[in-house]
Amino acid sequence: MNARETSGLHEFLGRQRWFAGKGRDFQIEGVHYLSWLSEPGAWPAVRIALVTVRYADGRDVDVYQVPLSYHQEQVDALAHAFVGEWDEPDLGRVFVHDALHDKAATRTYLGGLLKGATEPDVTFHRIGPLDVDAELPSLVLTGEQSNTSLVFGEDVLMKVFRRVHHGRNPDIEVHEAFARHGCGNVARMYGWLEGEWPDASGQRRRGDLAMFSDFFRTATDGWALAITSVRDLYAEADLHADEVGGDFAAESHRLGATTAEVHADLARYLPTDVWGPAELQELANTMRARLDDAVEAVPALAPYADGLRRAYDALAATTTPTPVQRIHGDFHLGQTMRTVGGWRIIDFEGEPARPWAERGRLDSPIRDVAAMLRSFDYAAQHLLAGHDHPDEHQLAYRATEWAERNRSAFCEGYGEVAGADPRENAVLLRAYETDKAVYEVVYEARTRPDWIGIPLTAVRRLAS
Repeated sequence: MNARETSGLHEFLGRQRWFAGKGRDFQIEGVHYLSWLSEPGAWPAVRIALVTVRYADGRDVDVYQVPLSYHQEQVDALAHAFVGEWDEPDLGRVFVHDALHDKAATRTYLGGLLKGATEPDVTFHRIGPLDVDAELPSLVLTGEQSNTSLVFGEDVLMKVFRRVHHGRNPDIEVHEAFARHGCGNVARMYGWLEGEWPDASGQRRRGDLAMFSDFFRTATDGWALAITSVRDLYAEADLHADEVGGDFAAESHRLGATTAEVHADLARYLPTDVWGPAELQELANTMRARLDDAVEAVPALAPYADGLRRAYDALAATTTPTPVQRIHGDFHLGQTMRTVGGWRIIDFEGEPARPWAERGRLDSPIRDVAAMLRSFDYAAQHLLAGHDHPDEHQLAYRATEWAERNRSAFCEGYGEVAGADPRENAVLLRAYETDKAVYEVVYEARTRPDWIGIPLTAVRRLAS
């Protein structure tokens, strides 16, 4: 690895939206290249670089996936994806770009999936038939925070995991289980890309690099639909949420039913367990510790801390056996898609802030329910965040009314499928919602201070 290569990759990583180390000093500790995806002698040459990054504070080491395409001359159309220019053994002087933005390079991915290509350290796994043209053009989708997704034509979505780990990716694990059993309510999975590279001790281990699935080309994400409904409500000065043409409650009800169906399938095809008093006390202790850290980080939480702890005390005192299973883990309206065939749930990779080892841990599906209830609050209030309105009090009242109506509709829809309304499990639901709201306060304080009023409103309600 030469200096120009290291410098190019360092600068490239630092300006990417998906790079989790923004604002932190870091250095590239090593680059491991996987086998060439392109044919020998073909241009552009394509392969995957796994870049190990160590942060200056010494707390973390991450491995990032950077697919690279090598050209013999500068490509003006790829200037936005330029990584660097350096001498490459066997290729000579090359101009290197992020291959996911290079339509000539991404064909190697789709072609590899269709052929089920295998190299010593790169394997394309395919599930079932896929009848598409290997030459379909690709387009990178916007909006991804921690990964990069692109669509081939209008048929196949490829999600490339930028921060990679050894072992199964939860998103692939869940979609594979659903695909093998013909479950609906999620995107149909066509296959995945697996790689092999050394761990910190030098032992070679395998991990997932990308997933191929059906593309919902006519779908709209749930967040966009919800905030459209809220805008319609704000535009009608004297109508209630159930009187506005854009009322969202029927969709919330259907989304609740779909969520319960997905939870049922997760429990049917992936591991389950039951938590007793000891596990619930441990969960409560974990939540208390997070609250203590949050109060220290955001003093505005302090007046409500005692009230919030009561939710965790009630959880710790619970003796009723609690079923646990695989769940979504990062559930909100942005992880849902409304298609002509109904609601679909996407992105089972888990909460990005949680350690990798915890992403696939069993938990109560009530955690997902609580997270979605918080998402309804965000949809209702985010248009008011950071803005002064002459009728702010009235709009805040109507936002609360919209949120309560849709939270209720979601729980009713969920209960009709699950056999019990999640609100009947009030102790668990309150504890999970409190834990989520506390997390949100810290997040907003650090990243979007103008939005901190949204979770603080929930904190005041939950503490009372």
